[in-house]
Amino acid sequence: MKQNTILKTFVSRFLILILNFGLVIYSANMWGSEGKGVISIVIADLTIISFFANIFVGSSMSYFASKYKVEQVLPFAYVWSILIGIVIPVIFNFNHASEYFGYLILLSVLSSLLAANINLFVGMQNIKMFNLYTVLQQIIHIIFIGIIIYIVKITSVNSYFIAQIICFGVLFLISAFQVLKHCQFSNISFSKSIGAKLFDYGWKTQLSAFLQFLNYRLSFYFLEYFKGIVSVGIFSVGIAFSEAVWTVSRSLSVILYADVVNNTDSNIAIQKTKISLRISFLITLLFIIVMLLIPAELYSMIFGKDFSQTKEIILFLSPGILAIAVSNIIGYYFAGINKLRILNVKAIIGLIFTVVSSFYIIPRWGIRGACIVTSISYCISSAILFWRFYQLTEFHIQDYVLSKTEINLLLNKIVKKK
Repeated sequence: MKQNTILKTFVSRFLILILNFGLVIYSANMWGSEGKGVISIVIADLTIISFFANIFVGSSMSYFASKYKVEQVLPFAYVWSILIGIVIPVIFNFNHASEYFGYLILLSVLSSLLAANINLFVGMQNIKMFNLYTVLQQIIHIIFIGIIIYIVKITSVNSYFIAQIICFGVLFLISAFQVLKHCQFSNISFSKSIGAKLFDYGWKTQLSAFLQFLNYRLSFYFLEYFKGIVSVGIFSVGIAFSEAVWTVSRSLSVILYADVVNNTDSNIAIQKTKISLRISFLITLLFIIVMLLIPAELYSMIFGKDFSQTKEIILFLSPGILAIAVSNIIGYYFAGINKLRILNVKAIIGLIFTVVSSFYIIPRWGIRGACIVTSISYCISSAILFWRFYQLTEFHIQDYVLSKTEINLLLNKIVKKK
């Protein structure tokens, strides 16, 4: 794992972290807890759709990018993106209000098409492009929100979705040009055997990811049902903090995944996984400590009086945030060696706990109950991955602590830069 790549990825994730916080703060102040709740539900719907789309455009695209030509895998991804991006929102429309139906279709299609290109970069170990497009998604979205609100004068929550549609569209066109300029269109084909392999690998990885997502987001739907959309908006701010922190571990996971799928030495893969574990654990712990040191009054001042519970939400979520940040690394290791069963097992067990406990806890304790359910579910599913990973290798406390040699090396690098 190249140190330069890790450093650049960390810098890009840190930038995304700041941009995410800025967008959360702005949306909370601009549209209040109700508007933030609407955004959270629509984005949750979009994420569910993306799991179906990712059967072809997700990790299967990365996994097979080094095994087949681009012309053999990308057509499946593009056709599937359009098909799923239309069909699933139509199904959702039977149960949801139709006000945001058009936005959801455009968001679904464009985000899936863009994801296909970005995940192709990962499979080619072009992490530079992956980092660039991930950061640009935040920057361009924020720029167009400003243009639509302050120049076009659309101040409703619709401006959030319109800006996001434009952002996805622009980035897809640019990334498609980069990808397709190297392709020979005469070689484009739809091989049944390749399509079957893409589907087989894709649905297995996405089943686990979808079940884990339900662990992440099912509380939104329970809160909306039992306590109303305003509760979802308040709770979503705390969740946004946790997911912003996870950008670091997810980025390390992507680098690890790209290394593992292109490496046949299992010992080297485990060694790289342990390095990623250590970095993810320490950075996430640092972020959590910082968030908990911030006074509750400051959260209210930043987000508005509706969000006075933000620090309490982060406190209850923090054990689960740390657990998932570390287990993300292990999950991508298992995906990289095509051991997907354990990912499904841990997600199913976590989901069962979430569903059963939510019916009892959330109606009684509301937002606090949603935090408790979510955090425990995170810890349970993560513990299963830890158990399986340490069946393959010995557990050492050094996996999560910097050694004296590493600290000295880090200090020397800092001094040299100064």
